[in-house]
Parts: sequence; C-alpha cells; structure tokens
Amino acid sequence: MALPSAHLAESTGFGALDWSVLSVYLGIIVASGVWFSRKKQQSTDDYFRGSGKLPAWAVAVSIVATSLSAATFLGVPESSYTGDLTYIITNLGMIIASVIIAFVFIPAFYRYKVSSIYEYLEHRFSPGASKAASGAFLLGRLLASGARLYLIAIPLTMILFGAERELSLSTIAVSIAVITAVGILYTLIGGITSVVWTDVVQYAVLVGAGATAVVLILSRLDAPAAEVMQALQTGNSGESKLRVVDLNTDLSKDFTVLTAIFGFTILGLGSYGTDQDLAQRMLTCKDAKAGARSVIGGILLGIPTVLLFLVVGLALWLFYNRPELFVDGASPVPEDDARKVFLVYIMSEMPSGVTGLMVAGLFAAGLSSVNSAMNAMSAAFVTDFYRSALPNKSPEHYVRVGRLGVIVFGVLLGLFALLCVVWQQADREHQQSSELLNFALGVMGFAYAGLVAVFLTALLTKRGSTRSVILSILTGFVLIYLLQPTTWANETRERFAFLDTLLDLHFTWKLCIASGICFAIASAPRGKRDAD
Repeated sequence: MALPSAHLAESTGFGALDWSVLSVYLGIIVASGVWFSRKKQQSTDDYFRGSGKLPAWAVAVSIVATSLSAATFLGVPESSYTGDLTYIITNLGMIIASVIIAFVFIPAFYRYKVSSIYEYLEHRFSPGASKAASGAFLLGRLLASGARLYLIAIPLTMILFGAERELSLSTIAVSIAVITAVGILYTLIGGITSVVWTDVVQYAVLVGAGATAVVLILSRLDAPAAEVMQALQTGNSGESKLRVVDLNTDLSKDFTVLTAIFGFTILGLGSYGTDQDLAQRMLTCKDAKAGARSVIGGILLGIPTVLLFLVVGLALWLFYNRPELFVDGASPVPEDDARKVFLVYIMSEMPSGVTGLMVAGLFAAGLSSVNSAMNAMSAAFVTDFYRSALPNKSPEHYVRVGRLGVIVFGVLLGLFALLCVVWQQADREHQQSSELLNFALGVMGFAYAGLVAVFLTALLTKRGSTRSVILSILTGFVLIYLLQPTTWANETRERFAFLDTLLDLHFTWKLCIASGICFAIASAPRGKRDAD
C-alpha cells in the first residue's frame, strides 16, 4: 500500500507556536496534579488508594484514559488505515470481561479491603501465592508498559529528528530518556489521586485532538458524500474499509468475532481484573458497587473513543489514497512504515498550533498509561514485598519507599522500551504482524496467562494451593515465550508444520491456550502436603 511521506520537505514541522501549545498542556497537567494532591499523603492508603474517596465517574474516565495509551492514538488509526473497522468488535470481549470483573472480582477485593489485588491471594492461599502473583504482575507490567513507552517515543523522535528520519535505536533512545524523566517527575507529585484526576484532563485532551483531526481532514473534502462512501466501500482491492463484523474462522486473523468473544474476553480479564495497574483504580472508590460501575463505565466509554480514532484512520486513507476527492490532496510516496501515517499528517499537513495540540493529545494518551504503571508497580512492591519484610515501619516510611519505587520502576520501563525497538524489528523480519496494536497488546500475554488462571481458580473454585499457583504462573510465562515466532528458527518451523500453524495464531488465541493449561494446573486438587 502507498503510505504517506509527501510534503515533508515543505513541512512547517514543529514550530514555536506548537511548542507553546505543548508547553501549556504540560503546565496544565503539572498544575492539576499539584492541585489534586494538596492533601499530604500520610499513608500508603492515601498514596495508592486515594483513601477510597474518588468518584466512580472520574475513575471510569481514568480507566479508559489509561487503557487506551499511545497504542490508541497511533495504532488504531493505523489499523483502519491499513484495514477496516473490525477492531471495534473486540469490545464485545471487553464488555463480557467487565461484567465478570464487576460481579466476581471487585466484591472479593473490597471484602478484604486490599491495597494490592494480590493481597486477596494471600487470604485465599498464602503469602507465597500473593508474592508470586505480584512478581508476575511486576514483570508483565514492565513488558507491557515498556512497550507503551516505546510507542510514545516514536512521535517525539519524529519531532526531534524529523519525520523523514528512520526510526532507529539511537534516535528513539533519546526520546525514551526524555519521556521517562518527565513521567517519573509527574508520578511523584501526589500518588493515585493526582493520577486519576489528571487522567480526566488528559482524556479530554486526547478526545479533543482526535475530533480536531477528523474535522480538519474531512473539511478538505471536495466530493459528494456518496462518492466518499463509495471510495471507502471499494477500499484498496474491492474490500470495504467500513466492515465492522468479520465472521472469518481463520484463527490467525486479528479482529474476528470469534477472537473478540473468546480471546479478548481473556485479555480483558487479565487487563482489568488481574493487573494492578487498572484494578488499582477500582479500589479507589467508596465501595464495591461504585468500583463495579467504574469498570463497566470505563469499558463503555472506550467504545466511542476507539471509534473516533478508527475514523481518523479512514480519513487519512482517503486523503493519501484518494487525493482526487480533496482540495489540493497529497500525492503519496510509497513507504513501508504505517506506524508513521498519522504522525506524518500531523507534522506535514496541519497548521501551526494545531500540530502542537495533536502532539499534546498523543502525550496525554501515552503519559497517562506510563505514569499509572509506575505508581501501580510501586504499590505492588511496597504492599506485597517490602511491608511484609519490614512490617514495623511508620506509614510515612512506606510512602517514601513508594516514591523511591516510582523512580526505580520508571528507569526499568525506559530500559525495556529500548529493548522493544529491537523486539518489534525482529517481528517484522519474521514477517509477523508489526502493527502497533498487536505488538502492544501481545506483550501483555506473558503475565496474563498465569494470572487469569490463578484468579479464576481462587474466585470460582475451592481448589488450588500455593504450589499450584506458583507453577501456573511460571508455566504461563514459559508457554507464551514458546508461542513467540522469534523463539524458533525458521528451519524448525519448516520441519514441523503443526508448529508453524500454532505460531501463526493470533496472540489472543495463544493467550487462551496458555490460560487454559495454566487453569488446569492452578486448580489441581490439594495434596496432603498442601493441606498441611
């Protein structure tokens, strides 16, 4: 497909007015963080749970702001630009997952008044089970949020080095360092309370940027609506770009109905029910009912938000592939990197000032997810490891350790983001899907395979033990690793046809397979040794 790189030479780039707009955005975020964290955090309950006083609607907005991330801003337009609207159907699985979490997971968490959701496993099994699950979260969140940090570094690299410059390890490393530093400083301001309330602000910026992009692109149309719709319905090779439902039974396809109902339900359970990053927000409400409303509301709010950015991708496809429909439409130059499509338009076609707003929207999406990950990882570490090892320290001491944890985990996220540059390049060389959405979501499977199995065992059965929990979590990491195409040499794949078929499955089916095996392990009957 012809991808845009036109007008780069004539691009106004990122000018003084754009930097001013971005500076105002960053100033508002910092000011709002300081304002909402005026109350001194005297305990970990204040710092990590907001004392359970945050309103459900604000938590719902924070949930959707965090879950979307830079993958939404960049990856969703990329998905509809290169494909169609079928990504929206994945919300079927997320809705199913949110209902299960609202009525099964959240009441159990509130019943035991946990600060870290892995404390529940301590009540259900033992401290060893809790630490194993928390450790899995820390490693899994490091992988997933490191990938998100990598995604937000892409546009900053284009701003600093030019949109025509190749995205290399050396150029992206500079951007990762800058974003990591900003994220650490912002997260230290006031714990989860400031994170949630500034997420509300950042969500408004994100949606405003997406809506502005749609209006600006479509305002340049110079063709009747019927002709525009006809262009979208015929697409590139006669395949409609307006398709929403894909009934294909090929399990290697990205966003089919089967994938949505099964694969994304498991992914949703992992993301919202077993991941401290998002589940932590639901613990900031006054009770379980409010927490349940927040997760369901967050999922539902995410649907029109994702649709908005899918429309951005369609508008970009029209602009670059059907220039005759536009006033002074661009003539695309062939290029192989669809990751840049929205960014190239922002940098080369948008007026000064609006470019700054678009980049602010991107940073709003990226920083909200990265910052919350730092806070959640620190919360899990302090609650599940540090406080149990040193139980007699003052509340203020644990808050100081929590702040130090934010710094340490922020640095670790930056280091893994560097690894992601090499990782995604390897996927591209193995001819696997290199779309940002699949890459960012697929990384999460390492921890989720075991965690989903363990929590379902704990909540739905009376079986399992500390040993089965630990074995299940370890098995999850191993299985997902073995299901990565980069794990196997091409010669091995060619020798064993079944292996090639297995590795070609969409990542959500790999997650389903791994989670099923892990559940069988986690729910094994307790032996005499376990009972003792």
